Amino acid sequence: MAITQHPSGDWLSAYAAGSLPLGQSLCVAAHLEYCSQCRQNYSRLSQLGGELMQTLEPAPSQKLSLEALMARIDTQPEQPPQDIEAEGLDLSPEPRQLSPDNNSGVPRSLRKLIPNGYDKLKWSRISWSIRSAELCRDDKGLKVELLRIKPGGASPKHTHLGDELTMVLQGSFSDEEGVYHAGDFMACDQTDTHTPVASVDRECICLTVTQAPIQLSGFFGRWFNPLLRRGYTPS
Repeated sequence: MAITQHPSGDWLSAYAAGSLPLGQSLCVAAHLEYCSQCRQNYSRLSQLGGELMQTLEPAPSQKLSLEALMARIDTQPEQPPQDIEAEGLDLSPEPRQLSPDNNSGVPRSLRKLIPNGYDKLKWSRISWSIRSAELCRDDKGLKVELLRIKPGGASPKHTHLGDELTMVLQGSFSDEEGVYHAGDFMACDQTDTHTPVASVDRECICLTVTQAPIQLSGFFGRWFNPLLRRGYTPS
């Protein structure tokens, strides 16, 4: 099935510039393994960035004594520990290649986090038709997880309290805006409300990277939304 949903120019440019948080970079990198069109666009953006760098004149460096340099470092806010590091993750935009080992079907960029295939992950049931497996949190607090939806299973209608990136790894789902197949990339924010439903022919596995929890709509939302907010750092 042809890929029809791609990262916007802004997302792809930020990835090429290396300015995305690690969690969001993982999602874009996974899409690039599936999508030759976006790999070509990424290559053009990288080449353009390199040419622009060559035209810039180097700025004179500020001379600092060792004491002044150490004092500047001491004034920087302490960073929280990372739950995951980029070392060992393959974020190169290479075509997806299946192999006969137990990683078959897992994008290269996710294999450090999913070393033994999807079935060996620790899945938690969040509804009768949906299970989730958290892969990591990056240094910005973004939650990287997989969602596994039974054929025909649906997520409750919801909106978002922050940015959410979704990349379909297997199967497909649909919502009010269209149908999303393996390789399709979706970006949602606080303005989006939808009800994702998996196709009836096979289960759907999606990679999601969330800045904040979803916000359920309707009567039951007021009971379940406080539970969904657990594990997220207040902004």
